[in-house]
Amino acid sequence: MKQKNRINELFGIEYPIIQAGMVWCSGWRLASAVSNAGGLGLIGAGSMYPNTLREHILKCKAATTKPFGVNLPLLYPDIDQHVKIILEEKVPIVFSSAGNPKTWTEVLKKEGVKVVHVVSSAKFAVKAADAGVDAIVAEGFEAGGHNGREETTTLCLIPSVHDVLSIPLIAAGGIADGRSMLAAFALGAEGVQIGSRFAASVESSAHDAYKQAVIQAGEGDTVLTLKQLTPVRFIKNAFYEKVQAAEAACASKEELAALLGKGRAKKGIFEGNLEEGEIEVGQVSARLKEVLPAADIVAKVWSEFLLEKERVHRL
Repeated sequence: MKQKNRINELFGIEYPIIQAGMVWCSGWRLASAVSNAGGLGLIGAGSMYPNTLREHILKCKAATTKPFGVNLPLLYPDIDQHVKIILEEKVPIVFSSAGNPKTWTEVLKKEGVKVVHVVSSAKFAVKAADAGVDAIVAEGFEAGGHNGREETTTLCLIPSVHDVLSIPLIAAGGIADGRSMLAAFALGAEGVQIGSRFAASVESSAHDAYKQAVIQAGEGDTVLTLKQLTPVRFIKNAFYEKVQAAEAACASKEELAALLGKGRAKKGIFEGNLEEGEIEVGQVSARLKEVLPAADIVAKVWSEFLLEKERVHRL
């Protein structure tokens, strides 16, 4: 059954299910698998050098004839090179984040690229819409990885953003199944972006140790920390204990930045160092119990969505 809504029509996809462009998880294998299953797969450019990004785009093109996109953190140091590659390879869709959407939206749209921007507040949703983006992702406090300083939960954020927008809205943060997808739709979303569930998929490029840590996580095992720098949610571990001790000692931003160092997310997610790395994942990890193929995740979320929709209709 094909669900027709503005998100499907905008991207040319079958189901309004988008796989988040997560660093060290979202390579061409995951993106193409989700797109082939009827959702929208995204390559996560945030952990890629320009030549690596081009390689993943070319491999994704070879693996799927369906639409796919690139998630582009706007604060990335090689952003101009990334945009150049995206345009040269004619990537149809870009999800931008972590920066001012005015900087590149017009450039991308002039070349026919559909642009979506990720926000954590209604205020920034309006600014992104004014910049000319085609749709908005509103990501709640529950989400893994880098997060908004407002700490607004998805339940509060989605209706607030919906009320100030006329363009399509995609909900993110705490969504991993059909029930949470239906709840997001009830709040005003027309699509969902799912991260943690796909991070722990077969095709995710994350280390197997990371995937096992995700599906073994329990309630309260993740925390939003490093708020003096850039808030990030990850599983509590030895590195978190060091951060907590530093913050308790009133460490400066510079001292926290030195503690964070470089490559902390790569160490945790890609290399599988569960003690000294950032094991970035959302609160919904507590509900994930197995590593599944991406196609099974798309099919399962969609079938659950339809069943829950019917159940609620009968209430």
